[in-house]
Amino acid sequence: GWTTMEDNRRPGDCRRCRLKAWTIAALAVLLPLAAMQVSDAVRWDLADFLAAAVLLGSVGLAFELAARVTADRVYLAAVGVALGTALLLVWLSLAAGLVGSEDNPLNLLVGGVLATGLVGVVAAHFRPAGMALALVATAVAQVLLAVIATAAEDSASASLWPLTAIFATSWLLSAWLFGKAVQNA
Repeated sequence: GWTTMEDNRRPGDCRRCRLKAWTIAALAVLLPLAAMQVSDAVRWDLADFLAAAVLLGSVGLAFELAARVTADRVYLAAVGVALGTALLLVWLSLAAGLVGSEDNPLNLLVGGVLATGLVGVVAAHFRPAGMALALVATAVAQVLLAVIATAAEDSASASLWPLTAIFATSWLLSAWLFGKAVQNA
């Protein structure tokens, strides 16, 4: 793995950290259930809860795998930022829509952003230098989504560009952290 000299932990050692993360994920899935008890504004059905559980579970499992492979905290931080960004991007796209409403077909372009990152990560064989490049490519794909959506329908671009800046910055932060992990190797 990509451990630092100062880091005496072995991959998979932070059991308490992982237990806390899984507990937070479970609470995040149950939070809408609590909100439904006090407000009619939140209306989830079984499919919504299952989608949230699958989404959070997938992100949690991906982080688990990374934590079992390396003890490098910078690498794991980079993984966490990338996974958190992907989670928020998908959640926003499904819940409200990144481009206009959630019914706008341009929201399907989010899949292209995520596919760019996933293909890059697999091509990099999870090595930090390649992961950094994959995340830069993902940030570029995020900006391209906004360019395409703006060209296709100008009315959606007002709220899209600030979100694009946030997501692209998050992808670039992850890339930067992977670059730092290269220095730790």
